Amino acid sequence: MPISQRQLAVSLLEAAHIAERHAIAAFVADAATQPAPNPFPQTSVGAVRQVWRQRAAEFRSFAIEEIGLMCLLAAVSGMGVDETLVQEILRAGPHTANVFHHGDGCRIVGVVLYGKPGTGLPCRPTSRLKRATPTSRSRARIAVEQLDLFAQV
Repeated sequence: MPISQRQLAVSLLEAAHIAERHAIAAFVADAATQPAPNPFPQTSVGAVRQVWRQRAAEFRSFAIEEIGLMCLLAAVSGMGVDETLVQEILRAGPHTANVFHHGDGCRIVGVVLYGKPGTGLPCRPTSRLKRATPTSRSRARIAVEQLDLFAQV
């Protein structure tokens, strides 16, 4: 029985081990996002490790933006290679989300949201830690402390 997108989005929000879960859940729940053909919905932890480690290298070399990949790799690193997982693939335009769960759609192991090369992500995760905007006083202090390489001695 296929898992609904709504159920996947709710389950993603409950997966506290996925740092970017809110952004990915918003993508999954969006009306434009649709299930994609998935010839091999059942997979194993070992296959997920191998495939997504390779994809991590490809993403870096082709400058493909992604979120969730490091959380997925961390999650599967502590699991047995023979454990069975189910993969759901969802697409909207140039973006794809691969969601891995234990078969019930509720216990999400990990998810990766990525686009095509040169395409930004549809929803950028916001950092919880925001840098303070420098004031004129702090800028002046920085300028005084900065080394002037062209100063006449």
